[in-house]
Amino acid sequence: MRSNVNLSRIARGASCCGLERIVCTGQTKLEQRIARDGAETLLIEVHRTLPPVLKKMREEGYRLVGLEQASDSHDLHTYAFQRKTALVIGNERTGLTPELLELLDDVVEIPVWGMPYSYNVATATVMTLYEYCRQYPDG
Repeated sequence: MRSNVNLSRIARGASCCGLERIVCTGQTKLEQRIARDGAETLLIEVHRTLPPVLKKMREEGYRLVGLEQASDSHDLHTYAFQRKTALVIGNERTGLTPELLELLDDVVEIPVWGMPYSYNVATATVMTLYEYCRQYPDG
């Protein structure tokens, strides 16, 4: 993430969805006034790069699902998340790198019907987390 505001908005939504941790690369700072309780309830892990972390998560049984507009992506409205899913999001401007896309099991995208052609990264992430929670309403 380039923006602490976006990371803080994601943390707030993630906390509402019952997540316990967020894995990040780069500089991370949560804005308390935006993240609210998410700043206190979430474990924020910071790593230099994601590939080793993603490989370990796969070994632990996680399905790696990217959020990106890609030629082979699945529509979020019809995608069935596995219970043990790690959602992978990219940089606000550049998205997920080809290197990261190759490591993923699936890619989902949220349909857009107007301009601009994509949602803000924090908005899209929280929408996706909400869809996961909708599929698993008992937590």
